[in-house]
Amino acid sequence: MNKVTIEVKKLENLKVKKLPKATAKRLPLYLRYLKVLNESEIVRIKSKDFAQITQVPSATIRRDFSYLGELGRSGYGYDVPYLVEVFSRLLESNEEKRIALCGYGNLGKALVNNNFRRNENLSIVAVFDNNPEMIGKTVNGFFVHSMADLKQVIKDEGITVAISTVPSKYSKDAIDAIVDAGITAILNFAPNRVKVPKSVHMQYIDLTTELQTLIFFDSLQEKSVPVKA
Repeated sequence: MNKVTIEVKKLENLKVKKLPKATAKRLPLYLRYLKVLNESEIVRIKSKDFAQITQVPSATIRRDFSYLGELGRSGYGYDVPYLVEVFSRLLESNEEKRIALCGYGNLGKALVNNNFRRNENLSIVAVFDNNPEMIGKTVNGFFVHSMADLKQVIKDEGITVAISTVPSKYSKDAIDAIVDAGITAILNFAPNRVKVPKSVHMQYIDLTTELQTLIFFDSLQEKSVPVKA
């Protein structure tokens, strides 16, 4: 049994125990930069150098990596190809994920136009809306299904993930329909919380909150800049 297989078994156990949410959110970021390093044929990197690339403090990187076992060696750093393999398996990015998009307004169209170009294993394969003027038409290369057909299309297309860009006041109905269709991984762009079964994992993205957080930290940085005499 090789080193990667052994480490992946540890990671599978850790997934059950649950990583800290903040750590879990950083894992895709780490993998993205590790892939860049790997493609550049960089085989080894230390946490302080990786910190400069990712803009994540080296202490945080070491702590995050420590949750995943002994991924590096003191004085040597981390083996980049090995980390790419381990993180890819942990995040299941080597497995194709077919995605349903519910809500085909401006935000939905922007997501379709991007369609996860940085990860070839993630792809939006079906879009849904309740707007009668759009249903049944092909818009930006996608046939627009009615939300009433969600369950059947998800079954036919082998879809396992859903993104909802439905406005807040309709969000609960959309999420309920997605859950009823058997989807257990949902990305919701509406800020209001929706109660779902424990078996369903839902991530919220509130663009207003994200922007406010960004501005807050930027203002702190401005205040810390020394004023020249």
